[in-house]
Amino acid sequence: MPVDSPNTGSLPTVDVARKLGLLPDEYDRICDILGRKPNFTELSIFSVMWSEHCSYKNSIVWLKTLPRDSERMLAKAGEENAGLVDIGDGLACSFKIESHNHPSALEPYQGAATGVGGINRDIFTMGARPIAQLNSLRFGNIDLPKTKRLLRGVVKGIGDYGNAFGIPTVGGEIYFDDCYNTNPLVNAFSAGIVEVGKVAKATSHGVGNPVFIVGSATGKDGIHGATFASEDISEKSTEKLPAVQVGDPFMEKLLLEATLEIIASGHVIGIQDMGAAGIICSTSEMSAKEGFGMDVNLDLVPTRQANMQPFEILLSESQERMLVVVQKGKEDVIQQIFDKWDLHCAQIGTVTDTGRLHFYRWGQLVADVPAHDLVLGGGAPQYHREYREPAYISEFAKFDINTVADVTAGELKTVAEHLLSHPNICSRKWVYEQYDSMVGTANRSTNAPSDAAVVRVKGAGLPQTDKSIVITVDCNSRYVNANPNTGAQIAVAEAARNIVCTGGEPLAVTNNLNFGNPYVPEVYWHFVEAVKGMGAACSRFETPVTGGNVSFYNQSSDDGPVFPTPTIGMLGLMENPDNRMTLNFGQAGDAIYLIGSTKDDIASSEYLYSFRGVKASPAPAFDIEEEVAVQAAVKQVIKDKLVVSAHDLSDGGLFIALAESAMAGNVGFSIKTDAGLRTDAFLFGENQSRVVVSVSAGQQAAFEAALSASGVAFSQLGEVTSGDFVIDGTTLMTVADAKAAYDNALGTKMS
Repeated sequence: MPVDSPNTGSLPTVDVARKLGLLPDEYDRICDILGRKPNFTELSIFSVMWSEHCSYKNSIVWLKTLPRDSERMLAKAGEENAGLVDIGDGLACSFKIESHNHPSALEPYQGAATGVGGINRDIFTMGARPIAQLNSLRFGNIDLPKTKRLLRGVVKGIGDYGNAFGIPTVGGEIYFDDCYNTNPLVNAFSAGIVEVGKVAKATSHGVGNPVFIVGSATGKDGIHGATFASEDISEKSTEKLPAVQVGDPFMEKLLLEATLEIIASGHVIGIQDMGAAGIICSTSEMSAKEGFGMDVNLDLVPTRQANMQPFEILLSESQERMLVVVQKGKEDVIQQIFDKWDLHCAQIGTVTDTGRLHFYRWGQLVADVPAHDLVLGGGAPQYHREYREPAYISEFAKFDINTVADVTAGELKTVAEHLLSHPNICSRKWVYEQYDSMVGTANRSTNAPSDAAVVRVKGAGLPQTDKSIVITVDCNSRYVNANPNTGAQIAVAEAARNIVCTGGEPLAVTNNLNFGNPYVPEVYWHFVEAVKGMGAACSRFETPVTGGNVSFYNQSSDDGPVFPTPTIGMLGLMENPDNRMTLNFGQAGDAIYLIGSTKDDIASSEYLYSFRGVKASPAPAFDIEEEVAVQAAVKQVIKDKLVVSAHDLSDGGLFIALAESAMAGNVGFSIKTDAGLRTDAFLFGENQSRVVVSVSAGQQAAFEAALSASGVAFSQLGEVTSGDFVIDGTTLMTVADAKAAYDNALGTKMS
């Protein structure tokens, strides 16, 4: 086969470019940039770097509108491998969330496993040691065999990789809806800790500095994975299984230790994980950062297959690899460290001042491309797409609560059992028992549940501190589908509310924006409105966006687009473990209060959607100023030690919040409904900005005085009891019966 170089061989046509995912005008633009027609290797380079997955070409104009600054942010949003936030005591937290949706749809085990591996590499390439993981998962109808297969594979992939890698999975969320039948969503979150001033950068500079590839050998897995992630799922997608990577958590553990050691040596100029688009992505992004270039000899790249073509080496997304630029003269130091950890460490090139990437194979130049023109923020295209409101939005807004019969006394138990055992609400025990939540001994949440995960900040060589990070992932996509702007605001608000109810202070956000095809105007409207809502909420809560991920093309011809799902990963801080608050009720006799006000509202509730079968309704009632006030009040009563427990109201409304707090404490409750409201709205409605707390008898006066002073609405609902769920004097069920329904529902479905 003739060598594919810029100057020899037949050159690909615009039809080839189209097959690689490029538009005709993008092909013309590439020709203008190069001053000639590209060869196949170069065209492949542009196709992956200008894919939505790498360039954000259809989203960046709106992402730039999100709030990105605060005094605590130590890295500009999106410019490093992960976000970085100062948490005090000379420490910083690096955190990020990313998707692996398309790979998981085809090969759920490896798709999910490599998603976990990739997000952890983003953290430790910053010089931070990962200490906790979360995940946000969406699947189709759980009664379908396909859904069960996907769920089993994804959960096992996450568990096997995370457990072997040695990082605890401390929480997450999982939802089921028919809209995800073809396209599951697998979003992985990781957080790590690094000392301020010891952070590694994803950059390159210094003419003559050596460029190393380290970690695993390069194979043919994952080639064109970035372009695969930038198209709809179809029947032909199974032909692209090679675009799904294969992970090795034990190799990643070695790579983690070796990477942190070379960073600590002080000889690393820059380092970047090889995720989407592999070598070409790392070389181009690191070079473009400061305007340098690289000469790279692909013959020196350790490979798993013989005679790999230039484009295969450049685009491979083989896992557990890094690109490292090292100070000239320190090559032996780096080599010795990787030899100690028994990992590949090969110098494949040098830094130049040309601003161009020159790739050689078999002794010949095979690609010559400008780094700047390949990357986000450089020459990669940026588009303003057409968008328009879908017709169904106005129809949803016409929902009239009076067209739905209120729940009767005889139906209460039936509704309660339905919600307790619903796969969107019931215990995730079947899932989390497959994860190691205690490895590293930093998780403070395993044996005492709370609305968000609490993870102690500690590590060998780190300054001693009592701090904990408080982390959560949140999004109710049903709300976002009903009203993307309001739904996205609610996602941010609930994440902040979970952190506040746990005793933490919200600091910053990372996001994973999962949507359908951006070329469909109605889909793009979902995206635009969700970004607007997210931006407004993040500004109000003073939680800037540190970065994240956009996943478009979650869509199929059979099911259409998934619900718009802008997942929020939020970082909070707990200065002292004494401030930690759990959700479990304490002892019989404690008073139960509701902070916030209940509206006559059942819109988009799980009760309305799945029990009543009404799919068309607006997002639940939400007022951001009311939310801010409620969170401030909750924060104060926790700080003043006036409450025994705190639990926010979300899916399933008041009844589910009460049941979860009671079951966690192995106690019961007795409450009275509000005669001025519909019973279903009072018990099962999901209007926002509400928190259930329990208060000991001795603190009731002080608690009520504090809430009265705050101006926030509150009411006493009833009291904690010894073991029955009692509503308006009628026993609905025992705590044992509730736990049986709640704990076993998902496992029974999956058996």
